[in-house]
Amino acid sequence: MRILIRFGIIGAIALGGFLLRDRLTGNPGDLKIGDCFDDPAAASEISDVQHHPCSESHTAEVVYLGKLTGSDATYPSDPIVEGWVRSNCLPAWTTYTGKVFDTEPVLTLGFYQPTQEGWSHGDRDIICYATREDGATMSGSVKTH
Repeated sequence: MRILIRFGIIGAIALGGFLLRDRLTGNPGDLKIGDCFDDPAAASEISDVQHHPCSESHTAEVVYLGKLTGSDATYPSDPIVEGWVRSNCLPAWTTYTGKVFDTEPVLTLGFYQPTQEGWSHGDRDIICYATREDGATMSGSVKTH
């Protein structure tokens, strides 16, 4: 009987986490394509982001997830990261939003890259997201239907 109670508690916690995922604060590395969140734009190192359902007020939406390559010993320079973003994130941003980046007056592209410490421990994740040029909030997805 005790084992059933334990499984019941574990199940309730897991179900609650699944149902409330869009409202929890979490590591940016947990973001998935299509997730909406608040971008803490003033921070130089991001450790947590606030998730939101896309139907509620938010400042960013994930459009692409990718990985840089390279050795742990050599942290990529800004031009290398920016070139990778142009080659990978911009096409994904255009496909996701249905807009032409160079002429879009409202939306722009943001991205998170690994810290130098994270890089030395094997983190290669790049998170690309759509956000408003003016930093204002959005309500609704930017995804083209």
